[in-house]
Amino acid sequence: MRELRLDPYVTDVLMRDLIGHDRAPSTFAVFLWLWRQTHAQGRTSIGASLQDIARATGVSKSSVQNAVRRLKRRRLITAERDGATVAPVYRVNETWKR
Repeated sequence: MRELRLDPYVTDVLMRDLIGHDRAPSTFAVFLWLWRQTHAQGRTSIGASLQDIARATGVSKSSVQNAVRRLKRRRLITAERDGATVAPVYRVNETWKR
């Protein structure tokens, strides 16, 4: 198992904002999983279905869907699809590093 290094912003600001202010801990879990699968692995994006993310995080599929919607609205992630039946490709945006 490789060590996971987080930007302090993720735990000091984003976690408090998503869990405390938005009352959406599942959104933080989804963000953290997507970040782990991309930035922590040296990748820029990952293709994953809502069900894949739900299985990996232990969050219901509908909660993942809401989390993705919230993360996209905050511009913390982008999601692109090649077709209606193809799993989205997610990119995590580290907007705090501008």
